[in-house]
Amino acid sequence: MQSLAEIKVIPTPYRGSEATAKMVRDQLRKRYGDKVADEYSPYFSCRTFREWRKIGFVIKKGEKAIKSVVVLEEKDPRGNVIRTYPRVINLFHLLQIERLKS
Repeated sequence: MQSLAEIKVIPTPYRGSEATAKMVRDQLRKRYGDKVADEYSPYFSCRTFREWRKIGFVIKKGEKAIKSVVVLEEKDPRGNVIRTYPRVINLFHLLQIERLKS
């Protein structure tokens, strides 16, 4: 199980889309205010339910997800991209988690 300080050095699978980072930042600003939104780092601050669980945390009861979009690729057997399509994912911020009880 990780401490919150240790979590900040375990990167998320974020791949660098500024549009999705802005989308999440805007939702954080609306929900928690400017300070949280300004401190948001897409590489450490938000993760999916499964990612939080993997490092020893759960989502607090009653918390609502922050929506983000990832673009997935469908490839043929040779590895060529056939098509890309968006998928909505649910993220949870550091303020929405607590340690998994042993």
